[in-house]
Amino acid sequence: MAAAGGSATIVEYFGGEDGYRCGYCKNETGNLSHGMWAHSMTVQDYQDLIDRGWRRSGKYVYKPIMNQTCCPQYTIRCQALHFQTSKSHKKVLKKMLKFLSKGDASKVASEEEPMDSHIEDVVACDLAYKGDSHVSQSELTPLSMDHTERVENEDQHTGEKKEEGNVQKVESDSLQLHADKETPVPGEPSHSAKVVHAPPKPGKGADLSKPLCRKAKDIRKERKLQKLLQNQTCTVEGSQLQAADQVFLLQNSKSKTNQPKTIEDFVFVSLPDDAQHKLEFTRFLCDSPLEAENVPNGPECGYGSFHQQYWLDGKIIAVGVIDILPYCVSSVYLYYDPDYSFLSLGVYSALREITFTRQLHEKAPDICFYYMGFYIHSCPKMRYKGQYRPSDLLCPETYVWTPIEQCLPLLEHSKYCRFNQDGKAVDEGRIKELGRVRVLHKRTVMPYSVYKKRRKGPSDEASVQQYASLVGQTCSERMLLFRS
Repeated sequence: MAAAGGSATIVEYFGGEDGYRCGYCKNETGNLSHGMWAHSMTVQDYQDLIDRGWRRSGKYVYKPIMNQTCCPQYTIRCQALHFQTSKSHKKVLKKMLKFLSKGDASKVASEEEPMDSHIEDVVACDLAYKGDSHVSQSELTPLSMDHTERVENEDQHTGEKKEEGNVQKVESDSLQLHADKETPVPGEPSHSAKVVHAPPKPGKGADLSKPLCRKAKDIRKERKLQKLLQNQTCTVEGSQLQAADQVFLLQNSKSKTNQPKTIEDFVFVSLPDDAQHKLEFTRFLCDSPLEAENVPNGPECGYGSFHQQYWLDGKIIAVGVIDILPYCVSSVYLYYDPDYSFLSLGVYSALREITFTRQLHEKAPDICFYYMGFYIHSCPKMRYKGQYRPSDLLCPETYVWTPIEQCLPLLEHSKYCRFNQDGKAVDEGRIKELGRVRVLHKRTVMPYSVYKKRRKGPSDEASVQQYASLVGQTCSERMLLFRS
């Protein structure tokens, strides 16, 4: 997906040498992360960045130093199209329905999830913000494209010998969702890791290797239909229904009665005419570094950052901030009226956002996932995100998605883990040519190989190398790294 309107991502990279206070374990200097300030950012670039472990808070974009930080934070995504509501999720949805229908406002504390469920990534991390950038807007405005192209071609006439054959060109267009059978699909777990559902320990959840439990009323319905098969024919509204058709009826009934309810069955249930309360939703574009984009095959609301407002009887009780990206809906944070905490708004808003992701998929088929920020296994109260199944965690070394069921046993032994079990696997998006990194210097876009020759003063190659290795080759060739 190309950026609409010719907009470009412009960032200032800060590095991450100093430690800061951790909001999870309260370590005063244990929180370590790399950071950069996004003056502007395309939705495609941010999609690629979060698929490499980055996360934004306002215009500050940060990436935990996973093997050094006190509480490693693993990017987690839910497979929204296959999401199944758990017992606790149904409890929250039914509680909201009961409140809207009958006005039941029983103040029962939620045991499933802390109320700050979507705000903790912003509040608890105590990020080391560098403050707003002091770079003027004029410095961030590139000159004409003709001038840029002349500068980018400058190093072609220096007589330097270029390597051929051993450098693979990285396309700067959209990610390929459909690859050859031999090529792993981006965003999917490697074939070396096979999904095996081991029986859980007592008290650790349902055994996924066994079929779902069936309700007694469904079993009774099936038995009743089986009795009908003992007759050769039966009359249905005056017409003859043959035994073969009865078998089809039985099979069709089985598929319906055994089919678990979808999240939409709970969210979009009709309220009675005499409902005590009315809950409405509005959505608005909001200010963020992400550039709003509208494309023909995209969602009707477009891509970008949005406020989802929850209105109860004309009063706003919660606002969720989400980013709609090419392949996902990313939850940024939620703030809410504490008077309504008994409704478990953190859980409820997440379930609404998963439902919204599934709705967007109908118009924009590439949108399949719901990103929940970071999963922090070393902090027990932050493990609730693992309850949204099926979900995957991002390998911090190879950036391959791995089912969370395979990750949890590893995290029990070590807070930092490489999830990709293929020891030979490497980061496929790693930097291969530092000279191709795009730089914005004195309002001119140029490759780093040209900037390096023009730069006066000490070399900044180590910093640029670190930046490029963290954002990857594709983003480094598409984003503009500001240099003063």
